[in-house]
Amino acid sequence: MHIFRSILFTLIFYPGSLIGVLLALPAALIGSITVRERAVDWARYHRWCCRWLLGIRSRVEGTIPKGPVLIASKHQSMFETVDLVVILDKPAMVLKQELGDMPLWGRAAQAYGAIPVARDGSAAALRKMLRAARAAVDEGRSILIFPEGTRVAPGEQPPLKSGFAGLYSHLKLPVVPVAVDSGRLWPRNSFLKWAGIVTVRFGEPIPPGLPRAEIEARVHAAINVLDI
Repeated sequence: MHIFRSILFTLIFYPGSLIGVLLALPAALIGSITVRERAVDWARYHRWCCRWLLGIRSRVEGTIPKGPVLIASKHQSMFETVDLVVILDKPAMVLKQELGDMPLWGRAAQAYGAIPVARDGSAAALRKMLRAARAAVDEGRSILIFPEGTRVAPGEQPPLKSGFAGLYSHLKLPVVPVAVDSGRLWPRNSFLKWAGIVTVRFGEPIPPGLPRAEIEARVHAAINVLDI
């Protein structure tokens, strides 16, 4: 059954996503607010496809944060990158530069206000990310970052990338850690997906101003709390 579900999802979700991107591009001419509404529509479409084609749905635990905060999430699959757009109400997401450079989709992501960051970790790339993040916060948006830097398999707990500490120090916002266990159902680099419930657990806010070693240790522990 999971093979059939996975094939059906691919045949329906991705062509529908292409249509969504094409509709978002004209919306970019109207303004970023309109593009963000289209992004939420697409994320809801993703949620619908996951629920009814794959049998995957999310269960939120903890308190969903309000107002500008820095949200640091575990990253095990594509699922949470899209579902959090709905849960968090259009956050400004930090994503790798390669995604922002993609034809069509990259243009829509830029109009949405995503924050691209180069993997080279250069000082210039960090400054560009910080400027974009500050602009998003000034608009009243939260910043969503996957601080481990990439998708990881269940059980993997790599150290946090330096960009997280840079954002935390620069923005001076509380951090809300998010733990997910999506990798059980949507394995990294796998076509096959399994039905079930993905837990999205929001931890307690962590105040700004902590030393780097302390904030990294607390966030690392909190985002991995479901990784057993």
